[in-house]
Amino acid sequence: MSTTAADKSSAAGSPGEDDKITADILKVAGAVVLGMIMAILDTTVVNVALPTFLDAFDVDAYSTVAWTITAYTLALAAVIPVTGWAADRFGTKRLYITALVLFTLGSILCAFAWSIEALIGFRVLQGLGGGMLVPLGMTIMTKAAGPRRMGRLMAILGVPMLLGPIAGPILGGWLIDAVSWHWIFLINLPLGILSIIYATVVLPKDAPEPSETFDLVGMLLMSPGLALFLYGVSSIPGEGTAASVKVLLPGLLGLGLIAAFVGWAFRPEHPLLDLRLFKDRNLTVSTIVMFLFAGSFFGAMLLVPTYFQQVRGEDVLKAGLLVAPQGIGAMVTMPIAGTLADKWPVGRIVPFGMVTIIVGIGGLAMSTDPDTPYWQVIVFLFVMGLGMGGSMMPTFTSALKTLRAHQVARGSTLINVIQQVAASVGVAVMSVVLTNQQNASEAFKALGAIANAESAGVQPPAWATETAQRLGEAFRSTALSDLAQAFETTYWVATAALVVTLVASLWLPRKRDESLPLDAESERVTPPAALH
Repeated sequence: MSTTAADKSSAAGSPGEDDKITADILKVAGAVVLGMIMAILDTTVVNVALPTFLDAFDVDAYSTVAWTITAYTLALAAVIPVTGWAADRFGTKRLYITALVLFTLGSILCAFAWSIEALIGFRVLQGLGGGMLVPLGMTIMTKAAGPRRMGRLMAILGVPMLLGPIAGPILGGWLIDAVSWHWIFLINLPLGILSIIYATVVLPKDAPEPSETFDLVGMLLMSPGLALFLYGVSSIPGEGTAASVKVLLPGLLGLGLIAAFVGWAFRPEHPLLDLRLFKDRNLTVSTIVMFLFAGSFFGAMLLVPTYFQQVRGEDVLKAGLLVAPQGIGAMVTMPIAGTLADKWPVGRIVPFGMVTIIVGIGGLAMSTDPDTPYWQVIVFLFVMGLGMGGSMMPTFTSALKTLRAHQVARGSTLINVIQQVAASVGVAVMSVVLTNQQNASEAFKALGAIANAESAGVQPPAWATETAQRLGEAFRSTALSDLAQAFETTYWVATAALVVTLVASLWLPRKRDESLPLDAESERVTPPAALH
């Protein structure tokens, strides 16, 4: 039985009660974390399986199997902008369960795909569900937390964001080696069923407000615009340059549609993405910091497993295990930072986390040599994790605290769109920096050409053979040293970007907002009714 509106108002009006994390709120958090872990894990698990798809579906071109990731990303980009409207129209609980059903159904179909084309099509279905899970999860958590508890609840939400990049490669590598590629999708079946049942039971009923009209023009501009832009950006690593037609054509067309949306968004009363929210200085500053952080940190973080595989010669499983200290470090500081974010202004927390990340990634840049002891690399990864836990979720908290109850769904969607763009741009930029550094090494290019020729059973190019002969016994060590230098340069670029992020974080709010608001009249987010 639920409490009455009067009871809720009374509870919300009590500062003591408003500060507590109740069992009912933890149940809601559990439902959100379950769904998000499933979605975020899936993204990194599939990355590991791409070489396997080449053999399983008898495909010659790597670019073809890469569409299993691209199709998911494009579907995700297309659906995120409409999630805020759909949540207000149909209710967050109903839409969240629908997203879980779509994702689970897409996973089952992917497992039984009979061709690479079928797999790509079913990944689109997965992406439609997965794209809604994260913004809806943030919306549900924000409504459950209330402004006084948001830091601690956002720390819980950070768990799947940490586990995905770390556990995905480990789980994917193990499932492919121990069973088959089908199980990287079938594992979502029990998780999906559990998530659907649990969400149905514990998520509070909400009251959707279908009075708002759907911004059809905004959808026709923003959804394809975002998808085209992200497709162009995601093509940069494969092309090795942003000057390629494959990059420029969709990228510029996407940017044009997004620019047209920005011009349109101030006309309707209820736009698809409410850019008027940026009138709030705290939201604007928090979003800028989040954009810079996501681009610089996540772009560099995704290269760490690649470093262990290419420079240190580790397999996927061990590379994933070696990255784990970063996640452990974040798990240490994330709950502490969440608690502090509920008591102190985030402007007094995030800069310290940023400094810690800079120390960690700067140390990592000085530890890329193939002979660097593992303990040294692990220590700096742990330090990076400490900084990540102390900065990522407090920044989200700062942005979400500015939203009033009727703005939560649209605001969460807006924040997720920006984060998605930032992460995609960051990965592309860091990948291009790494690729350009690798291509600048004659020894590394020659080693790759010889390895490709050997696997194809043909003669290597004459220039590659000449390079190998000229360098003699130092050929492989030179190539490896140049590769390590390429990673070092990339990490220094990420360090410089994080320094810029640190400067931006100094503008985050440094005074506690005492107007955060404990009753319904303030229109700020209030906690859900208790569940019995």
